[in-house]
Amino acid sequence: MITLSSDFGAPYPAAMKGVVLDRTDARLVDVSHEFPRQDVRATAFWLREILPYFPPAVHLVVVDPGVGTDRAAIVVRAGEHALVGPDNGVLVPVARELGDGSFEAVRIDAGDPASATFHGRDVFAPAAAVVHEAGIEGFEERDRFTPTDEVVDLTFPEPTVSTDGATGEVLVVDDFGNAITNVPGTVLDDRFGDAVTVDAESAPARRTYAAVDPGQRFVTVGSHGNVELAVNQGRGDDAFDLRVGDTVALSF
Repeated sequence: MITLSSDFGAPYPAAMKGVVLDRTDARLVDVSHEFPRQDVRATAFWLREILPYFPPAVHLVVVDPGVGTDRAAIVVRAGEHALVGPDNGVLVPVARELGDGSFEAVRIDAGDPASATFHGRDVFAPAAAVVHEAGIEGFEERDRFTPTDEVVDLTFPEPTVSTDGATGEVLVVDDFGNAITNVPGTVLDDRFGDAVTVDAESAPARRTYAAVDPGQRFVTVGSHGNVELAVNQGRGDDAFDLRVGDTVALSF
């Protein structure tokens, strides 16, 4: 299996699929091609939440605002998985998750790609095909691959948590408008049913959307395990007036 993730929308992913299918008989699975445009951190967050649910696979990831520059192209081996993409940090959080905290990186010699603006087609898709065909333990024997200890790191900001509150940051906003923070959901363990103050305004803490009336805003814990600010059948980002990167202060 080769999964594909990008911020390309359409029709560019089809070209990557064509390159892969011309070289392999891999089963192709689209994760998403609608990740926030050029947003490496948001994509890294979602990959960390999604890819661990896949069986062993090669994961082709292209969110690459540095395309055509001197940023490196890499393959990351993590557990039974391999990730192929730009060395801009997008692969690192999910690699740590897949590899139980550790991973190995291999640099791809990109050669002279046909385009300076479409390395997804000309660099990463061919590399993913090689890794699929040679195996994640054997592809390094091929030309154009060199082990490296130098990769661009990416970590998410840490919240501040105390007994009477927490201060964090909005990491991403999903398509439903849920404002997902970096505050661990455990801060709400004993507070469901109570009110939480969010940036000086009160909102109920509830486990499910249906626990509040349609249109009502509330605080909950998403499937990712973090506190998120939501509205039943509405948009939490608008109701709480929050955007990605904003600071959120919770008090109990």
